[in-house]
Amino acid sequence: MYAPRVFTSMLGALLAFAVAAYFMSGSLLTAFLQTIVCAIIIQIGYFLGVLYLARQEKQSMGVGSGAEAGLERRKRDMLVQDDLHTGATRNMPAGDS
Repeated sequence: MYAPRVFTSMLGALLAFAVAAYFMSGSLLTAFLQTIVCAIIIQIGYFLGVLYLARQEKQSMGVGSGAEAGLERRKRDMLVQDDLHTGATRNMPAGDS
C-alpha cells in the first residue's frame, strides 16, 4: 500500500464522517468525539488487515508450517529451477545451420 494515499483516503473519510456527525447531532463536541472514535476504529481495522496479510504471506512461503516443510519447499523449487535450465539446453539443435 502506498502510505500517502492511505493517509489521504483516511483523512477524507474522517472529514466526511465529521461533517455527517455534526449535521446529525448538531453539536461540534459530539461530532469531534465521534470522529476520534471512528479514527481509532479505522486504525484498528488497518492494523488487523496488515497482520492478516503478513500471516498469509508467511503461510504462502512455508515459514509457518515448520522448518521441514520449508526445507522441502526449497528443495522442490530448486528441482524446478534445475529442470528449467537443463530443459532449455536439451532442446537446442545440435547441428550448424
